Amino acid sequence: MGETIRCSAGHSRLHRNSKKEPSVSRAYRLAVHAICAGVLLLAGITMAPAAELRVDVTGLRTGNGAVHVAIYAVPEQFPESDGMVAEAIVKAKLNGIQAVFSGLPEGAYALAAFHDENGNRKFDQGLFGIPLEGYGFSNGATVFFGPPAFSEAAVKVPPDGTRISIPIGY
Repeated sequence: MGETIRCSAGHSRLHRNSKKEPSVSRAYRLAVHAICAGVLLLAGITMAPAAELRVDVTGLRTGNGAVHVAIYAVPEQFPESDGMVAEAIVKAKLNGIQAVFSGLPEGAYALAAFHDENGNRKFDQGLFGIPLEGYGFSNGATVFFGPPAFSEAAVKVPPDGTRISIPIGY
């Protein structure tokens, strides 16, 4: 994510290919430097720092398949697959996995994870939508005839980042 702002006025260095040097007044150079410094200062004030969210997923019953971890920023889109901000897919390990989301703006996010044991890249469900694979939500939010509310699963990510754990239940 990090944006790079470059400020230049023509050439950053005067070329000395000819005997006659280009004439640029000292006042002009000072003005350009002052404008560049102002732009960089304002950009630093208005640009949100990019945070890192480390997610430990625990309680896997096997090391088969992969673990899918999705992060959501909009309550109305949680936990729809087309509403995720980002997704990490990590090879399952019996002792758990870690997913890292970098470049996040400070804010509240809800996370959903599932253990795709058969590796078909789907959250398998049986009759009446009963899960056939392990799953979990941030904050240990529980399911009651449907997914938890965003507010129940929401975690705050400060500018300096944070680390959370999602236990998987079967």
